[in-house]
Amino acid sequence: MEDLYSVALAVFQLWMVMVLFFIMLPAMFGLSLGVTGVYIQILVRILEWATIRIQRGRQERPSLAVPLPTGIIERAGGSMEEEMGHLRRSQPLAEGEFCLSDAMYFCKKGLESIVDDEVTQCFSSEELASWNLLTRTNQNFRYISLRLTIIWGLGVFVRYCILFPLRITLAIIGLSWLVIGTTLVGLLPESSAKNWLSELVHLTCYRICARGLSATIHYHNRENRPQKGGICVANHTTPIDVVILANDGCYAMVGQIHGGLLGVIQRSMVKSCPHVWFERSEMKDRHAVTSRLRAHVAAKTKLPILIFPEGTCINNTSVMMFKKGSFEIGGTIYPVAIKYDPRFGDAFWNSSKYNMVNLNLKSLCLLQPHQEKHPSHRNRLDE
Repeated sequence: MEDLYSVALAVFQLWMVMVLFFIMLPAMFGLSLGVTGVYIQILVRILEWATIRIQRGRQERPSLAVPLPTGIIERAGGSMEEEMGHLRRSQPLAEGEFCLSDAMYFCKKGLESIVDDEVTQCFSSEELASWNLLTRTNQNFRYISLRLTIIWGLGVFVRYCILFPLRITLAIIGLSWLVIGTTLVGLLPESSAKNWLSELVHLTCYRICARGLSATIHYHNRENRPQKGGICVANHTTPIDVVILANDGCYAMVGQIHGGLLGVIQRSMVKSCPHVWFERSEMKDRHAVTSRLRAHVAAKTKLPILIFPEGTCINNTSVMMFKKGSFEIGGTIYPVAIKYDPRFGDAFWNSSKYNMVNLNLKSLCLLQPHQEKHPSHRNRLDE
């Protein structure tokens, strides 16, 4: 029993040394050892090979199921003539003769177009053209060949036995550090040193959390990044957007008050940085929030405000109309576009289907790292 305890202790020590010195320390200084980049290149080649093998397998086995559509309407295959003939089979009619089922067919197609329109499709996971080793586009493709089966099995092993424990460790360290660090900094009196320490704690913790997601982030047009006293507006796909953007600089967040673990994080963060949290259920709170935001922008020494004007999460295929309230505050507006590579995972948060815990677990269990690109601050608008 003692030998088993010694082995477990040695494995834990080795694990923590690897996490601290090879992942956390480079992340804190914004450095990378290049391991994730090599991993992505290998992964891209595997996915390309798997796509070609699946396409060839479809030709060899036409009966193989195709990926299901991601829309809310399940449409049957076939031409219009075939579908109308299927409806008429109960009472065969001569060609050109009217049948009431014809009108019902067109009513059905019209209702499908209304229900599953372009706006509705923005609230479902983006459909992929090929299999990315995940269940979102998996229709038993792993059984096409032995090599695909082996790769799929290795993917399951890497996902749950290597990446998941590593990401859980980094997430726990990053969030714990964020709560403890911001709480301690909040005890200090207001000064420039407190602001500097607050930015350092936020930036360090966000970088650790980004490594916990195996995120590879590409920033463009860094010279136009948001400045203090300004407002950063961006499209919204997932709560992870905050982690991605804050790796390049600190922001004052604006968002709804939550309970549970997220509520604990919000209450600790606001102690060291003037984040703006509000209750959507209180109508009067909207005017109070607007006043606080205007006062924040007026103070040119405070961090830029980060706002998601869409008001909800979209699946990253398009952008919904922005709400005008974000642009009535005044100040300089810095627009940001965030784009996730769908091959490496589904970043979209469907809040009606998954809660925050399920979203985080799904992100931590992905085989692939997120490869996020955000054409950063391409335009600058002055109001």
